Amino acid sequence: KHLSHSPIQQLGIKIVVRYGRFLGLLNDDSDQELSVLLMRCERFMKQQQTTISSSLCCQQGGYVGHDWFASTAFLIMSGDGERTIKFLQQFSSLLTSAFLWLARLHSSIHLSVESAGSGIHPVYSCTAYYIEMLLKSEVPLVFSAFRMSGFTPSQICQHWLAQCFWNYLNWTEIGHYIAICIILGPDYQVYMCIALLKHLQQDILHHMQTQDLQVFLKEEAIHGFRVSSYLEFMGNLEQSYRTTILTEMKNIKS
Repeated sequence: KHLSHSPIQQLGIKIVVRYGRFLGLLNDDSDQELSVLLMRCERFMKQQQTTISSSLCCQQGGYVGHDWFASTAFLIMSGDGERTIKFLQQFSSLLTSAFLWLARLHSSIHLSVESAGSGIHPVYSCTAYYIEMLLKSEVPLVFSAFRMSGFTPSQICQHWLAQCFWNYLNWTEIGHYIAICIILGPDYQVYMCIALLKHLQQDILHHMQTQDLQVFLKEEAIHGFRVSSYLEFMGNLEQSYRTTILTEMKNIKS
């Protein structure tokens, strides 16, 4: 049966299957399995979408872009579509899903009417805000480097988060990112980004000087980063900021 996907989704499926085969997680007919999974995810999410009256193109129809979180879950499950959809259905009941699975809250009934109609995802309105706030106080040199380069740290973090760190972190660390957010809480999404920017501090300062910071952060993989090396640092951030950030994350409906 032919399944209808947008050109972006078709390209995404090719990338996911190619990467999955490279990792030794997928076999030759995985593209069909992934295609079916993404269609099932779309149907599942439509049940929780509201009709939006908006002139914004991104609000007309389904989620614009490839579903990188569902694709990541598919690889974690070694290409088992049935196990993946069961996981995603259960995962969707957690607050963490609102921040890790971006496609899930597209035009969602779980957002306020204003938020759903604006097309502004909680990753942009909540996570990005706290990334800016924490970076300014915790890693001020990096914050200043962004200011002097003419763009914001939240811009690059949104880019990383939207594609689940694909193309930036190795597969093991992508899995660790998802694991800490599920096990330790969705606020770890913020702490993870702060840890990454701290890890990149010397590179960021160098590329601020050479005036190619934005190109470097968008086009270069993040080398040498291990979640395990920054767990203590992230734990300290949790002690200082969890109450504030988690309260805000729980209030996405209001």
